[in-house]
Amino acid sequence: MPDLSIFVTASTVVAVLGIAIGVLLPALAMGRAISSAMDALARQPEAERAIMRTLFIGLAMIESLAIYVLVVVLIVLFRNPLMEYLLK
Repeated sequence: MPDLSIFVTASTVVAVLGIAIGVLLPALAMGRAISSAMDALARQPEAERAIMRTLFIGLAMIESLAIYVLVVVLIVLFRNPLMEYLLK
């Protein structure tokens, strides 16, 4: 059985970097979306329902990106597809 410590360490480092970037960018996008929605509400308070509905749909889409990143990182950490290739 080959020494897999370097591969496991590299996978862990890549997973940590991936989750850091994959959570940072959606968080910035959410902040920008909320800021824009608050600006729109200040300009047109009568359009509150439409703005809030669109905001929540957009936030759900942005959040789904962060969840996809989490799923991929968990796959890399716990069920790495390359591990089977290296063990052969």
